[in-house]
Amino acid sequence: MAMFGMTAGDPVDTQEVRLRKSLLIFACAFMNLAVVLWLAIYWLMGLHFSTNVPVVYQLISVASLFFYFKTKRFEVFRLIQLSLFLFTPFIMQWSIGSYVTSSGVMLWALLAPIGALVVSGWRESIPWFFAYMVMTIISGAFDYFLSVGDDSGIAMKTIGVFFALNFAAMSSIIYFLVRHFVVEMEKIKNQLDVNHELLVSEQEKSERILSNVLPAHIAQRLKDEESQIADGYADLTVMFADLVNFTQLTESLSPAQMVSLLNKIFSSFDDISDKYGVEKIKTIGDAYMVVGGLNPSKSNYTEDIVNMAMEMKALVTSHPSFAKYHLDIHCGVATGPVVAGVIGTKRYMYDLWGDTVNVASRLTHEAGHGMILVDKMTYNRIREQYTFDPPLSTNIKGKGDMVTYRLLTKLNVRNKVLPLRPAQTS
Repeated sequence: MAMFGMTAGDPVDTQEVRLRKSLLIFACAFMNLAVVLWLAIYWLMGLHFSTNVPVVYQLISVASLFFYFKTKRFEVFRLIQLSLFLFTPFIMQWSIGSYVTSSGVMLWALLAPIGALVVSGWRESIPWFFAYMVMTIISGAFDYFLSVGDDSGIAMKTIGVFFALNFAAMSSIIYFLVRHFVVEMEKIKNQLDVNHELLVSEQEKSERILSNVLPAHIAQRLKDEESQIADGYADLTVMFADLVNFTQLTESLSPAQMVSLLNKIFSSFDDISDKYGVEKIKTIGDAYMVVGGLNPSKSNYTEDIVNMAMEMKALVTSHPSFAKYHLDIHCGVATGPVVAGVIGTKRYMYDLWGDTVNVASRLTHEAGHGMILVDKMTYNRIREQYTFDPPLSTNIKGKGDMVTYRLLTKLNVRNKVLPLRPAQTS
């Protein structure tokens, strides 16, 4: 059967199609062998019949098999084989005599509808089963109207032996054909189960990646096949944070060291954003962008953003893993209306647009090293909880002079450094 499986199909065939082809080739070979054995037993018992029918059967059968191997036209090969399975046993019976004297050789014709069932499908097997029943009825009519008694010269005990042989052989072929079909289908099912598990695993991995790239509620909307995601928010707090001295530091580090350091810093920033329940939007070089207010259940998001900025600053300046590099950050924080949405079709990016985003970016550039510079809206919202320098007038591109404030400390709170959690490497 393994040999038949290797030669039966094309490389583009599915496992199921390849199985159906190998089953028909197996049945073809089995039937040719059975015909030879059937005739040999008859001749050994001294019963000589015309070999024209079985010889013609074998010639057509083998020719169709070579035709298939050469042309790969399975439909033609299948039609020829099923036709041979159906008609040859009835012709053999009529050439020998009646249903009884031929020992029920027409039972072999049952292989036609059974074969069609396993190599074509249940719908395609219906005409073959109907033809089998019609041929059986016709054969029965011949026996009833044309038979004149037992004049074949075959002893009843011999007829009984061949009844047993025909039933046993036909039953064996059907059993092994169906058994092989069931076994191979079970293998295909097991392979499909394995593939399904791999698919589920890859889907979960893809969903984790998507959730890491996009906010959770945005990722869910994409999975729900929402065609365009664009939302307007009346009030969000946006922060940009730039690393100080990182560009100069990269000149003394190898590329691998630079990426490793930046990965550790930003991974720690990610931990802080998770801690405060705000959303990281993206990194741009050594800049980090985060927003608060996307989660409607969080009402104190402006304070969360400012707390995050202070904790980020304490992390890069005080933690032993980073302090040796003499790094710092400067941050710009702005609060106001924002448009948010997903852009791109190949590499999704969730981004923010609007004056609030531009102001936060500009404030970052205007903030001095180690400073956190906020706009007036942010100041008014958190001024009772923090201390600030006196107001400054800052020129914002496209906005002109704006009143801004440098944040100093949080009242009655001692800042803590977030423990470094090194990023996992693959």
